[in-house]
Amino acid sequence: MRSLISPRLLLREWEEKDVDFLLDMYSRWEVARYLGSSPRVLDGRDDAVATLTRWRDRQDDVHTIWAIQDRATGHLLGTALLVPLLASGEKLTPTDETEIGWHLHPNAWGKGYATEAANAVMAYAARSGIDPVLAVTWPENEASQAVCRRLGMRHAGQTDRFYNMTCELFTTEK
Repeated sequence: MRSLISPRLLLREWEEKDVDFLLDMYSRWEVARYLGSSPRVLDGRDDAVATLTRWRDRQDDVHTIWAIQDRATGHLLGTALLVPLLASGEKLTPTDETEIGWHLHPNAWGKGYATEAANAVMAYAARSGIDPVLAVTWPENEASQAVCRRLGMRHAGQTDRFYNMTCELFTTEK
C-alpha cells in the first residue's frame, strides 16, 4: 500500500479500526446518493466490514483506495481512490481504464480536501505511468464536477460505458 502526503492530508490504507468512521460516513444519504447506479447507505457494521473487503479486492500493484486523514488532528475525512473503471453489462467487469474518485464526510465538505487529496492521487497516477485518468459523476453531482475542473480535467460529455448508468465523463487527456 502506498501512502501519499499532501500539505494537510495523509492518504493511507483503510484499517479495521476505521470501520466505525466508514459506517458513519457511508450510512449518510448525502454521501451515498451519487455512488453507483443504485445508491444505498451502509446498514450496520457488517456492511462496513464487507465494504472494506470489496475495496481491498479492487486494489493491485498500482490501484488503491485510500483513507483521507487530517495530518494535524488525525481525524478521518473520507476516501480517495484510483481504481479500474467497471464496464457496464450484466456483470460489471474491470476495464483497462483508470478512474479517480473521492468521497468525503459532510463535516469535511467545502474545505478543499477533495481537491487536495485528488491532486495527490493525480501526481501518484502520473508517477505510476497512468494516462489518461478518468472521472465519472452523476449528471447532478456539480460539486464533484467542480473538483474535476479544478484538477484540470476536461469534460468529455455523457457516457453509459461504466457502472450501468449514464454519467458525466472527465479525462486528463487533452
